[in-house]
Amino acid sequence: MEPLRPLRQSRCCPPANLGYNVRPTMNRRPVRATTRPPQHSTLPLVIVASSLGTMIEWYDFFIFGSLTTVLSLKFYPPNNNTFALVAYLATFAVGFAVRPFGALFFGRVGDLIGRKYAFLATLIIMGGATFSIGLLPTYTTAGWFSPITLILVRVLQGLALGGEYGGAAVYVAEHVSDQRRGFYTSFIQVTAILGFLISLLVILATQSVLSREAFNAWGWRIPFLVSFFLVGISLYIRLKLRESPIFVHLKASGKASLHPLKDAFTVWPNLKQVLICLFGLTAGQGVVAYTAEFYALFYMQTVLKVNLHTANIVMAAGLALGMPTLVIFGALSDRIGRKKIMLAGCLLAALTDIPIYHAMQRAAGNHVVTVQSTRNRATGAINLTPMSQEASGALVAAPEAQHPDTGKLILLVFSQVIFFGMVYGPVAAYLVEAFPAKVRYTSLSLPYHIGNGIFGGMLPLIGLSICAATGNIYAGLYYPMAVAALTVVVGSIALRETHGTRIWDEVEAHPAPAES
Repeated sequence: MEPLRPLRQSRCCPPANLGYNVRPTMNRRPVRATTRPPQHSTLPLVIVASSLGTMIEWYDFFIFGSLTTVLSLKFYPPNNNTFALVAYLATFAVGFAVRPFGALFFGRVGDLIGRKYAFLATLIIMGGATFSIGLLPTYTTAGWFSPITLILVRVLQGLALGGEYGGAAVYVAEHVSDQRRGFYTSFIQVTAILGFLISLLVILATQSVLSREAFNAWGWRIPFLVSFFLVGISLYIRLKLRESPIFVHLKASGKASLHPLKDAFTVWPNLKQVLICLFGLTAGQGVVAYTAEFYALFYMQTVLKVNLHTANIVMAAGLALGMPTLVIFGALSDRIGRKKIMLAGCLLAALTDIPIYHAMQRAAGNHVVTVQSTRNRATGAINLTPMSQEASGALVAAPEAQHPDTGKLILLVFSQVIFFGMVYGPVAAYLVEAFPAKVRYTSLSLPYHIGNGIFGGMLPLIGLSICAATGNIYAGLYYPMAVAALTVVVGSIALRETHGTRIWDEVEAHPAPAES
């Protein structure tokens, strides 16, 4: 084991008592371990390295969803657009479905070996998988080899992301003071929006220099290939990081868990907390987040028939406007508590989804009122056709939205991102505070990735499938509204407030110093 060395700390990084000799006093006043002079570069490096790597992993993961309407026809039989779209969304959902397994595997690694090494591995796996998508042959070239390989690559992406988030959140939280954990961990939360936003900007930049034909033919590969360079930069920075000081203390004092999975999920008090966090927090957080980020995009493209370029501009602008709200609500949770802010976000989303999407339908301007589905007699696949209503009352296939009210669509997406920020900004701090250090990585990763990977990740597929089955263009929203409402009920009853939890007390004989 590497010999224990004093950790360089800034004012916002509480020093851990890592075995230095201290002399007890009779009046039991707090005694601090001797440390080197404060080094103010430590915390910025922790924040930048953790956030940059996580942002790149979200970029890699989300670029797949941002190009849905283009790639669905590249990797699946192109004769039936709806079948290709649904099959691609199913492949997209596979990446979410395996995230809990990545959470278990890399959570165990993080609690056994170290936070740093776990999220170094996830970064390498995610980068390699994303780069390989840019090299894959299409269905026209390779037949069914193409979608099968794509699914396998998507599984690797999901496993890597399942391990990344927990590691980054825990790593940052275990470097900062108890008083400002919500603020600092909110920068990890911002990376989800930032990664999605950058994926949209890279697509828009590529589209701006290529014709539509060139982009559809080969230009779509460029955003995937770019990730190789982004991952290389992040890996270089992350290699400069030291291990979390709390984890170093656990290992040195023999308090680290030897069986993280067993300790996390077979000990009832901890398992109970996992279940409460899932149904009272992360399930609702997942559907609120993915309604704002992904369902809005798919809805504009596939139901309202807003063209890809315009829909991406709307999403990029709405996300950029809403991104600061994650930091704002993360910092606010340090002052007034985390629970009330997060549950309020879920409640507002459940109450306003239908009005917001009615307003989006009006802003598109092509008067889509329903969708019709027909079954192909030869293949059995279902074709989905958005329908508009003429002045005579007759239903006709909806045209592409020629002059959508872009400004109004941006504001409607922004309003959804505000609710997203309320739930997502404080959630990392909450989950870190909800579990003990020795099984923290494993314990928080599972409910987070079931909530986001399963409840949230399946939303586009479930939502559009419900629309196809009912013909109601708003029916897909009933699923996220129901899950968000369930979270409000369970969370109000069972979720405890963790604001004020002193995680440094687990490794110190005195509380961590307050931060100004």
